[in-house]
Amino acid sequence: MNEPPTSWEDGSPERLYVITGGRSGPSTAVHLDLVTLVVAKGPARPEMQPEQAAILRMCQSPLSVAEIAAYAGLPVSVVTVLVGDLMAAQRVYVRPPIPAAQLPDLALIEAVINGLQKL
Repeated sequence: MNEPPTSWEDGSPERLYVITGGRSGPSTAVHLDLVTLVVAKGPARPEMQPEQAAILRMCQSPLSVAEIAAYAGLPVSVVTVLVGDLMAAQRVYVRPPIPAAQLPDLALIEAVINGLQKL
């Protein structure tokens, strides 16, 4: 029994293969992870791949790779390839998120409090 052909609109492996050109990783040496922030440098161009154009449209303000994948309905691995291509074409800024502030050393805080109490 023959099954009906899969639609290009779903997440079929063939569609994902075509989107990434068969690559499994980004074309740049920059490491992209789930929390890497992406911001578009400008608008999408008509000759761009539809998925890359969608990434540029949604990244007018910073979005993480995980957010892009969720909004685009694509696997993170595919998004990292597409963002890597956009980086190579200098169409996006990419940066790690701002790290959380670290608390100062507890011993230092206690020493300051003790010093203030002795005044």
